[in-house]
Amino acid sequence: MNILAELRARIATALVEVAGAEQEVAELAAMVLPSQDAKFGEYQANCAMPLGKKLGKPPREVAAALVEKLNVADLCETPEIAGPGFINLRLKDAFVTAKLQAALPDVDRIGIAPVAAPRTYVVDYSSPNVAKPMHVGHIRSTVIGDALCSVLKFVGHRTISDNHIGDWGTQFGMIIYGWKHFGDEAAFKKTPVPELTRLYRLVNSLVEYHAVRDEALPAAATKVGEQESRVSQLELAPTPADPAEQKKHAKRISQAQGQLADLRREYKELEAKITEFEADTKQKALADAHPTIGQAVLAETAALHASDATNRGLWERFLPPCLAEIEETYKRLGVTFDYALGESFYEDDLAGVVEDLKKKGLAKPSDGAMCVFLPGQEAPFLVQKKDGAFLYATTDLATIAYRMREWKPDAMLYVVDHRQSFHFDSLFATARLWGIENVEFQHISFGTVLGDDGKPFKTRSGSSVGLSGLLDEAVERALAIVSANDDARPEPMLSTDERQIVAERVGIGAIKYADLAHNRTSDYKFSYDKMLAMTGNTAAYMQYSYARVSSIFGKGGVDPNQLRASSARITIDHPAERALGVAILQFSEALDRVVGDYRPNYLTDYLYELAGKYSSFFENCPVLKAENDDLRTSRLLLCDLTARTLARGLDLLGIEVVERM
Repeated sequence: MNILAELRARIATALVEVAGAEQEVAELAAMVLPSQDAKFGEYQANCAMPLGKKLGKPPREVAAALVEKLNVADLCETPEIAGPGFINLRLKDAFVTAKLQAALPDVDRIGIAPVAAPRTYVVDYSSPNVAKPMHVGHIRSTVIGDALCSVLKFVGHRTISDNHIGDWGTQFGMIIYGWKHFGDEAAFKKTPVPELTRLYRLVNSLVEYHAVRDEALPAAATKVGEQESRVSQLELAPTPADPAEQKKHAKRISQAQGQLADLRREYKELEAKITEFEADTKQKALADAHPTIGQAVLAETAALHASDATNRGLWERFLPPCLAEIEETYKRLGVTFDYALGESFYEDDLAGVVEDLKKKGLAKPSDGAMCVFLPGQEAPFLVQKKDGAFLYATTDLATIAYRMREWKPDAMLYVVDHRQSFHFDSLFATARLWGIENVEFQHISFGTVLGDDGKPFKTRSGSSVGLSGLLDEAVERALAIVSANDDARPEPMLSTDERQIVAERVGIGAIKYADLAHNRTSDYKFSYDKMLAMTGNTAAYMQYSYARVSSIFGKGGVDPNQLRASSARITIDHPAERALGVAILQFSEALDRVVGDYRPNYLTDYLYELAGKYSSFFENCPVLKAENDDLRTSRLLLCDLTARTLARGLDLLGIEVVERM
């Protein structure tokens, strides 16, 4: 039972009776929130103030009227009015203990009832490009998407996870070109993925060099020249006589000078890239030998899409080892998908998508390409290039059509970083114009993983940090911590194999939890030390909290299964017992918040608060040395519910618990 949702529903009923209309009821009912201080009760309704203003009545008078109409006698003690009109709601002890008691035998769900009206969700996440190593940037999409899938499924929705792998794009054109000109057959047979990665990086660097030298650098020089001219004109312009206009004029000059400084810096950065590249004589010689490599790569990609026999054969040869390596990374992360329908799956549908858009008057020619021009957007949505090649946009539209036809979802969630916002705005708008209705589209955007310098987390050489190496180092650091802690005990508890298992769970859990604990739309700094800390809102602390709770049963020689099956009763006479009991019951509220806003950090926040409530309970309420057997059993039952809630919550986040650490 979601207590907060129930209280809001009952407040809504009272609001209708008091206000005499249903207008703004949902907004006012949403002002029932968990209390910031338990001494005022567990919940507080703050809706009397805005309602009083609307009705032209004193807020306390409105609060009194609401309390009179409010039917919560089965849940709460008599509501209290405080301050200018706050309504404090304190749950009845009998209600709390009854709900806890009912959750005891419900081993898997801990009293969480499935939603009354389940929906079908398609969650599109991770989506790495084949033949390009998964890097730190993939961690956010993968763990956020996986957590959302788990929570949606747990609360009762039908959830379909689809890993829309990039196995058909320009990167394969680069690899094919690279293989034809620089490939090493022996290296490929020995270690296929590293060889394909080498080819991709080599070709990509050559393409980028020519693009910067021939296009970006001259364009940047033009912008600098234009801005220099604008600054000169402003500086030479007569100074206005009016003091206010003088300030505006000076501000315009300052802004123009600042823009010029930015443009000059961008130009110097591009120039430095060229200088650094050309300093490598072998690399420069390759670039000179392949002056049209950018266009050639596009031609190889187009040939692949046109089912050229050679390119298709290479693609079929390269794809399996790449997919196998990606699968190994997912195995370490504990991530699985219902489907992994890559871009190539939709190959046969792409021409039909463009043709249908043309028939409906949506796709129109522009400079030889086919584009959808969307209202209010300057840039068109490109669905076919002038060379006939299709784009991500085309594949994404074909994907939407397939999902609607095969799975009939109520919602499609795309867990992709914020830099793709414009693409998804255009995609969703085009899909609506195309006739895709009765489905919720959501871009679940997220921020960037940063290094200590506040810039995107990269290696010293400037390339993206590989995800596999990232996991290796996290496990290695976790093993050092686990071993040091165990060695510090009078008698170490863990064998070598057990230490490795714990290190794997703690290290990988640390990376996943650190990502999920941040608001997904925010950037965050990657720090092994913070992630693996045994204090604060970290996976290590949460895993330790679970292990600490679980250890009580071993120390006391208590079987949790027998304990649950007994007729023992839970009591909450001590404030710390009550606070812990209420926190356990609020698990469903945290899950509903995750679903409502698609933000896993609501669950990490809840688990951290629950662990804090347990710490207070443990310090103030002896368990194994309780005053009597009934109290001992009651507190053991609270420990059991706490451990199960922590384990279930971490499991929904894709994090494994450990019994000892």
